[in-house]
Amino acid sequence: MSAKERIILGIDPGTSILGYGIIKVEGKKMSLIVMGVIRLDKIEDHHLKLQKIFERCIELIDGFHPDELAIEAPFFGKNVQSMLKLGRAQGVAIAAALSRQLPVVEYAPRKIKQSITGNGAASKEQVAAMLQQTLKIPAADMPEKLDATDGLAAAVCHFYQSNTITGAGKSFTGWSSFLKNNPGRLK
Repeated sequence: MSAKERIILGIDPGTSILGYGIIKVEGKKMSLIVMGVIRLDKIEDHHLKLQKIFERCIELIDGFHPDELAIEAPFFGKNVQSMLKLGRAQGVAIAAALSRQLPVVEYAPRKIKQSITGNGAASKEQVAAMLQQTLKIPAADMPEKLDATDGLAAAVCHFYQSNTITGAGKSFTGWSSFLKNNPGRLK
């Protein structure tokens, strides 16, 4: 693998279904390696769900050797018990990554949607459609569960956030930063 090549694992944590997506980045280009879900809805015991999340995340890490983990941060909801369970699922996935010395980056759900679609309030369907178009995924290869595309979205968001725009020897964190420092470039 060249120095410019890296693999990003994205995870959408869940206690019924956990979504994941793995992309390969070569320079400024990205391509899909795999996406899918870890089904947990048939496991009754919450602690056994956490064990399964840990084991499957380790399998993904050992199988695909990602360089980084991008994970969706839990959003604030009204059901405290659901939030607690979701936070545990996220924590176990992070622990799996850290046990393999992977750097971990968290993104808020709105940040991921904004990064993929330009709209922080986009639907799961809109995110999936934009990923399909961006990564040129054939319709037949699109997953049944949108949790898979949500995991993929975390990885793609990380790719977008970790790339900076360069110009005139300077680095910029986005278009607004570039335009602020280069007002004559906008026509």
